[in-house]
Amino acid sequence: MSTISSTAYIDTTSVQSRVQSIPWLVWANVVASVCIATGLYWDISWHETIGRDSFWTPAHLLIQFGALLGAFGSAWVIMSTTFGSDKAARDGSVNVLGFRGPLGAFIAAWGGGAMLTSAPFDNWWHEAYGLDVKIISPPHMLLALGIAGIMWGGVILTVSYFNRATGEQCTALQRMLLFVGGFVVIQGMVLKLEYTNRVLLHSGISYLVVSIGGLLILEGASRASGHRWARTIMTGVYSLFVLIMMWVLPLFPAQPKLGPVYQDITHMVPLPFPLLLVVPAFFLDLMWPLFKQAPRWQQALFGGVAFLAILIAVEWPFATFLMTPAARNWFFATIDFPYFALPTSPTVNHVFVHWEQSAGQFWRNMGLAFLFSVLSMWAGIYWGEWLNKVKR
Repeated sequence: MSTISSTAYIDTTSVQSRVQSIPWLVWANVVASVCIATGLYWDISWHETIGRDSFWTPAHLLIQFGALLGAFGSAWVIMSTTFGSDKAARDGSVNVLGFRGPLGAFIAAWGGGAMLTSAPFDNWWHEAYGLDVKIISPPHMLLALGIAGIMWGGVILTVSYFNRATGEQCTALQRMLLFVGGFVVIQGMVLKLEYTNRVLLHSGISYLVVSIGGLLILEGASRASGHRWARTIMTGVYSLFVLIMMWVLPLFPAQPKLGPVYQDITHMVPLPFPLLLVVPAFFLDLMWPLFKQAPRWQQALFGGVAFLAILIAVEWPFATFLMTPAARNWFFATIDFPYFALPTSPTVNHVFVHWEQSAGQFWRNMGLAFLFSVLSMWAGIYWGEWLNKVKR
């Protein structure tokens, strides 16, 4: 009995030690990232289910809470480092306009400020141009830049501690880095939702949009972490998060408050099934030991082409399956539609939309998709190498 108690005590102490070894601002940025991503998905579902009835919706408040947490938490660290007496904190900081603090804190503080600024801008935009449901609009782009600031600020902040850490602290920070990296992937895919709807997954435009910057995010954070299965873990975080939101949101009753209403809505409308990014990510992780010593251009060429080719190979037939009656259930979420979806729309009728008007346009977009995938991989390699040098 005493041996068991002693072991339990040691394990508990070890866990507490790992938790305490992670700086509180890293935790704050993780919580902010989770709140923002959850609020974003909830907000898009809210628009499709209820409409934009007020700024003071729970989804909006959750997003802005993440902005406040990231902005004020980072500002507090910057001010305490600048005017405090902690020499170690000052030595591990950068100087920006006379203020001192971790580089990631400055980026996250700016991101939180941009998010808070986008809120009244978005209100004005809707009052001037109507209660649209578009993801890509000027205030939403400012919001997206702010979110990127908080999330990438969190990545850079975590990396700066990770690159100086040893032992259990290093392991704990590596896990936090992969977790936050997964939420950066989520944020990037949210911006692409309008072009990755299942009705477009037999068009070149979807794969072109996914390829733009996709591997920059994934490769940069994975190389910074140094984990053997970093790409799989980060895309796994994206997949699991989307699935949880997709399955949980419909459990809550809701009805439209705006018109015209074309669909009988009784609960929150879920967002689409996640793209199968985890499959090509797993392949890159699996093959990584074979090409990690190759020149950068060969890594970029192989990784960019392989990632996109495998994604198309698995997503194309899976999209076909999503259009069949077998996928019309809660698990794949292909039976719920926004209240404004016309009965004649392709989504409601489960048919593909061919974005390109000719075979030439289709192959042009596919060719551009492979080009951007390689370029994104190349940029991600250099981005990851730079992140490996960040220590302040």
